[in-house]
Amino acid sequence: MSLEKTPVTIITGFLGAGKTTLISQLIRNAGGRRLAVVVNEFGTVGVDGEILKSCAIPDCPAENIVELSNGCICCTVADDFIPTVEALLKLEPKPDHILIETSGLALPKPLLKAFDWPEIRSRITVDGVIALADAEAVAAGRFAPDIAAVDAQREADDSIDHETPLSEVFEDQIACADLVLLTKPDLAGADGVAKARAVIAAEAPRALPVIEVAEGVVDPAVLLGLEAGAEDDLEARPSHHDGHHDHEHDDFDTIMVTMGEIQDPADLAARIAHLAGSQHILRVKGYAAVAGKPMRLLVQAVGARVRHQFDRPWEASEPRVTRLVVIAEHDHVNEAAIREALGA
Repeated sequence: MSLEKTPVTIITGFLGAGKTTLISQLIRNAGGRRLAVVVNEFGTVGVDGEILKSCAIPDCPAENIVELSNGCICCTVADDFIPTVEALLKLEPKPDHILIETSGLALPKPLLKAFDWPEIRSRITVDGVIALADAEAVAAGRFAPDIAAVDAQREADDSIDHETPLSEVFEDQIACADLVLLTKPDLAGADGVAKARAVIAAEAPRALPVIEVAEGVVDPAVLLGLEAGAEDDLEARPSHHDGHHDHEHDDFDTIMVTMGEIQDPADLAARIAHLAGSQHILRVKGYAAVAGKPMRLLVQAVGARVRHQFDRPWEASEPRVTRLVVIAEHDHVNEAAIREALGA
């Protein structure tokens, strides 16, 4: 029996950066590799997992795509992550490569530490950590504030002793990465892409390759086979949470909104876009039942950017209901207002 370790690629990035789109492309263009995928979702509506299973091919059948929705996998290592990886390694035929899509709120370094568990350390290796960054959002400075300005504020106000949770998530993902994919460059434009590259270069603890990617289209040979051995290189990947025994996601709330059929997809999209400003909504994803339509409506939103499309017919056994997962910053969330705004 071969003792060669199975390579694992961790794909991280902020909410809506394009992780699922990227993995969908990798599945469709596996180049003969037998792939397995672990998807970590926040909330109970498995949007990302279902999208990926719809892309299943012989080299990555649906049973090779596993969804974990009981919380952040770096917080549920013993209960969820380790057993899942062990089960994938027992598949016949065994996967040639495992992809892990973290949730948008995940910090990658605690997950890297999980690869030191005796049950799996001798059998897998972290081939690389790929961080996706939304070019438009980074260019706008949402997750990478001006360090000099922050320092000036700290000097003027003793109460400012930490950065916002969103910036810490972004910075930790960049610091842990072996490669950064700058997504949606068309929305950012040439100037925005240049600004985003400068922000990433300033945040990265070492020189990182940055590649522009539209709609997840990139040669798998660029992403797979990095042989980074990231689990043995933790010191080079600093984190805001170094020295902490664990980490929490209490800065964010996940709200499940269930309601009946909607009349107009455009009206729902407008309601979601309005929420982004009025309730500090970060992400909305789920499905909607549209009156008179046999197809299910897939809904995904990042801030005020809302995308919706009919993805497949409703199955006879499925209730025609609308279910949306809403992720918001904890300090700003008003659940009753969110439900009312969506018409629930």
